Amino acid sequence: MAQLVLQQPGEICTKTDGGEHLLLRPEDDAELQGVLSWFSGQPVGELYTEAIRNAIDYVLDGGRTGRFDLMSADVHPGERASVGAKLEYEVLRIFDLPKTKPLDTLIASAPVDIKATVGSNWAIPTEAQCQLCICTQIQLKKNRHRSWLVRAHRSWLYRGKGNKDGKRGLAVHARDHLSVPLYDWTSLPVNPLRFLTEDQAAQVLAKKPGQVKRLLMMFRFLEGRIIPRNVILTVGAGNDDPMRRARQARDAAAQEGLTVLCGDWVESRDAAAARGISLRAGEWIAVPHTDDGEGVNTSD
Repeated sequence: MAQLVLQQPGEICTKTDGGEHLLLRPEDDAELQGVLSWFSGQPVGELYTEAIRNAIDYVLDGGRTGRFDLMSADVHPGERASVGAKLEYEVLRIFDLPKTKPLDTLIASAPVDIKATVGSNWAIPTEAQCQLCICTQIQLKKNRHRSWLVRAHRSWLYRGKGNKDGKRGLAVHARDHLSVPLYDWTSLPVNPLRFLTEDQAAQVLAKKPGQVKRLLMMFRFLEGRIIPRNVILTVGAGNDDPMRRARQARDAAAQEGLTVLCGDWVESRDAAAARGISLRAGEWIAVPHTDDGEGVNTSD
């Protein structure tokens, strides 16, 4: 197959339905630079990490399904693909951006479309062609993500009719040379349940014994790892009040020499900080009792 040769900045984009216009380098595109300035000074990679994790948790719906791995065979490919659709709304919420038409939002008065893929390319819809797009790539197997800001000129998209909706993929050369990174590769937190062996996971997620005993097993197996609230909901999927059961498991853990800390409690946050651990609200961690054998008072 012949290599796709793109039109270059300074030439006229002739592939658009909206009239011919000049192809600009990113540094010469005033709207693109305005969007970049809007993001300047914000921890964009960190905020996108939160948005992506929320989108993945939403799709997995662990509190109802007990699922915790988006790459698992029990997750339909269509569900994985839907992470991008959910991510759009998470990005709008986290960055406090409006939902607008004809694209997804306005940033610095410029229309912007928000796209994401768990594959290697994006499906740019007709209304977003020749418009500004934030394109996020999520590599699930490598637990990382990155995003670019690009003017998705139709001249810089793959040729052909695209899919039945007229969507087309962004040419690799355009991504690598005619876009601007919003942030570089950033680690995506791994659901702690993925660190369990197959046998351990089977025990923790079984229907029996009850939640308290299974949560105690989880704390024991995942000693020293931060456990988000969503993980506890996943272990207690389909049962009543998993968070209450986690508090009960904390007391049982103390009998086994484990101190279970929860970021919802000031005493726990202070105890975690004393061990060099940053514990946020909703996060749990099981650690060994201190050398003198004393636990930490984490009463409600």
